[in-house]
Amino acid sequence: MDNSSWALLALLYLSALAVLSKKIFRRPPKRNLPPGPKPWPIIGNLNLLGSVPHQSLHVLSQKYGDIMQLRFGKFPVVVASSPEMAKQFLRVHDTVFASRPALAAGKYTSYNYSDMTWAPYGSHWRQARKIYLSEVFSAKKLESFEHIRIEERRNFLSRLCSLSGKPIALRDHLSQYTLSTISRMVLSSKYFSESEHDKSIVKLDELQKMLDEWFLLNGVFNIGDWIPWLSFLDLQGYVKRMKALYKKFDRFHNYVIDDHQTRMASEKDSVPGDVVDTLLRLAEDPNLEVKLTRDGIKGLIQNLLVGGTDTTATTIEWAIHEILKHPQIIKKAKEELDRVIGRNRWVEEKDYSQLPYIDAVIMESMRLHPLTTLLAPHYAMDDCKVAGYDIAKGTTVLINTWSIGRDPNSWDSPLEFLPERFLNKEIDIMGSNFAMLPFGSGRRRCPGYMSSARKVLFTPADEDLTDPNLHHRVCFSRA
Repeated sequence: MDNSSWALLALLYLSALAVLSKKIFRRPPKRNLPPGPKPWPIIGNLNLLGSVPHQSLHVLSQKYGDIMQLRFGKFPVVVASSPEMAKQFLRVHDTVFASRPALAAGKYTSYNYSDMTWAPYGSHWRQARKIYLSEVFSAKKLESFEHIRIEERRNFLSRLCSLSGKPIALRDHLSQYTLSTISRMVLSSKYFSESEHDKSIVKLDELQKMLDEWFLLNGVFNIGDWIPWLSFLDLQGYVKRMKALYKKFDRFHNYVIDDHQTRMASEKDSVPGDVVDTLLRLAEDPNLEVKLTRDGIKGLIQNLLVGGTDTTATTIEWAIHEILKHPQIIKKAKEELDRVIGRNRWVEEKDYSQLPYIDAVIMESMRLHPLTTLLAPHYAMDDCKVAGYDIAKGTTVLINTWSIGRDPNSWDSPLEFLPERFLNKEIDIMGSNFAMLPFGSGRRRCPGYMSSARKVLFTPADEDLTDPNLHHRVCFSRA
């Protein structure tokens, strides 16, 4: 090979080396990330989460803005704290942020992400949502359950009236009321007992403890989720508790499903009577896009039980807590009941549209004390630019509804309980108005929005809420 050939070969080699070096050592383009505090090594910003995370995040948002980025361990987390930022994630870029992060709670308490709450965005989740909307929360189905709601509501109020003059742990009675109502709607039977001598599969107080534990464990910040190499240590003991809770719920769900299957086998031509019947029939449908497994049925049943009991009880409890602190609100509510209903009959669901002030009380309660202070986390399925900021694929997004309900740009005197702010105003709470998100918005909006707490409980018109002793007779567990 002559000198010119060697020179040409050397030139080609150097050129290739130059191109490769540019690709290898090229600096990635600088991203415009949302503002936020500087993370610590290993733990990121986990040290900034206090015992009440939504309030800690609210305080941080006052410094860094209504969209800020934190790091939990090695993972990026973006927090939205205003209606406009919530709209960006839940509507404008809904398709990107419609999934869920794979947290321990979804794995261990929700049948390996088989329910609707924790299922990743995809065919299984779409099918589950379709089942809920068409078979569980359709207008026809909800109407068919009205007699159950009426009966349980009257039983609840009768129990309270029978305890007149005695201290009342309101939370206990609300939980029993909502759990009885939802159980009869979903399972046909309560499957729990208030008596120690009854042989039901579970006692009322035990089932309520299971539901409370589910909510607690699904809202914790588990260190193993954010620092995976520490997960085997289970430093906070949460995973151990999740596994124990799973065993209790699984025993309960197996009993319910087996009982339904036995009855359905003896009544082969019967029409599905409750939600479990419907799910079992769908599990046999070969035309379903995704086979509905036994664990899938359990996950959907569990969502209905936990979602339908705690949210309603909490909303009512907070509303009563607030009106007992404001005698003028009690007076106005009572005047409306006397004027519209009178004192000779019970308030019924059909009367709801004629009670705007009581509606405003419940709306104001949901604003100041949202059902979920942080919406279930969303997860970025792709890179996205939001409000001019770069959000990377794999980012977890938290919507702080507690902050949104206190946003001074959306609400006058946001820290005051003022039901009058909702009078003579059309304020949507179904996901279009991002200043009020009791059921979330977008694809992951709660499918139970059709049966909201606003329609579930009414006080009998002759109940004397102005009784000054009522303040001392009612005890609150969450006040």
